[in-house]
Amino acid sequence: MQSLPIIISIPHGGSFIPSDLKKDIILSPLDILEDSDAFTLDIYDISETAEYVFKADIARAIIDLNRSKTQLPPQYFDGIIKSHTCFGKQIYRNGKSLDKSKIQTLIQSYYEPYHNQIKDVIKKNSHIQLALDCHSMASVGPEYSNDKGKERPLMCLGNVWGQTCSEDVMNQLSECFSRSFGFKSTDIQINKPFAGGYITQTYGMSYIPWVQVEISRALYLNSTYFNYQSLQMNINRLKELRQMFQMGVMEYFK
Repeated sequence: MQSLPIIISIPHGGSFIPSDLKKDIILSPLDILEDSDAFTLDIYDISETAEYVFKADIARAIIDLNRSKTQLPPQYFDGIIKSHTCFGKQIYRNGKSLDKSKIQTLIQSYYEPYHNQIKDVIKKNSHIQLALDCHSMASVGPEYSNDKGKERPLMCLGNVWGQTCSEDVMNQLSECFSRSFGFKSTDIQINKPFAGGYITQTYGMSYIPWVQVEISRALYLNSTYFNYQSLQMNINRLKELRQMFQMGVMEYFK
């Protein structure tokens, strides 16, 4: 089958901790998992369907690829380098922060290669028709979020309030995912609680329509599918969600 002219970006699916930082990290494996977009590499990686799939193995707690590299500590607590997870867990022992040289090494090793791939495709491939920056979200707004304590929809699609793609694209995509996931119309919200982060905002101003996709972790990170003691996930559930996502994308291009 010929690949579809789409970019899939999965910036927060990794859990890798560089060896030189491990001694200073006080997060548990569960903390790292919960701060990431857990298992999104399994859900969104449709490499056999999408022409381009970009994914990162580095943990979001270490460096956030969906932030501007100018958003540095201590001015930005939720910038590219963080001191706490989104659930308020301290990342580094004794409140230690990374020095400038380590931050620069992380940017050069993980951040810049990821973004350079996207820039290169945008520059050289004018036939690309859609780009999706793919994430997962807690089912209820966590401590540091603007919607703290509020229940979230099963899916959110963001186009930065109409700036990164047309309403026609959003409506068509919403209808396709509604059918493929078996959602009610109210299960998908537009730009709430997420209108689109740095990646969508930055590259969505190109000729390619960009949409940030968020699915609720209530669909899979629960006691039915996930064991919180062993951190083992029901692989079949991930396959189901991946198939639903893939079907929605394929329907969009019909």
